[in-house]
Amino acid sequence: MAVNVYATSVSIDNLSRHDMLAWVNDSLLLTYTKIEQLCSGAAYCQFMDMLFPGCVLLKKVKFQAKLEHEFIHNFKVLQATFKRMSVDKIIPVEKLVKGKFQDNFEFVQWFKKFFDANYDGKEYDPLQARQGQEISAPPNPGDHFTYRPKRTPAGPQRTSPTIPKNVPTLQRVQHTAPPMRKNPSLSRNGASDAEMLELNQQLMELKLTVDGLEKERDFYFSKLRDIELICQENESETNTTLSKIIDILYATEDGFAPPEDEELDPQAHLDQDEY
Repeated sequence: MAVNVYATSVSIDNLSRHDMLAWVNDSLLLTYTKIEQLCSGAAYCQFMDMLFPGCVLLKKVKFQAKLEHEFIHNFKVLQATFKRMSVDKIIPVEKLVKGKFQDNFEFVQWFKKFFDANYDGKEYDPLQARQGQEISAPPNPGDHFTYRPKRTPAGPQRTSPTIPKNVPTLQRVQHTAPPMRKNPSLSRNGASDAEMLELNQQLMELKLTVDGLEKERDFYFSKLRDIELICQENESETNTTLSKIIDILYATEDGFAPPEDEELDPQAHLDQDEY
């Protein structure tokens, strides 16, 4: 069983963020550059494997996690490991997966103390343990997206949010940022190159945000489609559970617009990004 530790302002060593990053990178052969990148939870899972061999199945850990729901999965694996080893620390999952510096720094400070109290100095090959996988870090810690359906003014109608058999496949809307045009009046008023550069940077960030939202939308859209196909394959059977699932899939609420009945590519859903 693990040795429990408790973090207080007195008990925590005053290690800087750079010291913490150096410890994490040296121990697990990583290249993290920010404390916030620990929000994926993968590093903590491997630390537990180092401390207590066999207490966690590294095959369950998503080392390439880039989305918030994948981070949550890794922290659930960590929670199960804590329970197995009788670690009574409560993991603030909802805070950690947001990728904020303060929350992640406080947790890694506690974990460093926990690690020091339980590590027996045995040799450990982190790269071999995770079968050569690199632990990916979120490109922009904290910039994780939560799916929100777009509302448009329309009356309530009963229609499938995915793709029923007799309704054309929904086409994914491609959002592209408009090109930047030079504003003559701005130049005449003395706009500097730095200001133009900043505007272009803001535009690029907006485009990245839109791209991320599209990928997450397609991810959940694909899952709904798979569920619907299963229901359709078994619709001839008398199954109240399937009927309830279909009712939920096809239900709408006030303010949602139904899909347009236009000729769209029926294979469009097949090229959605599954990641």
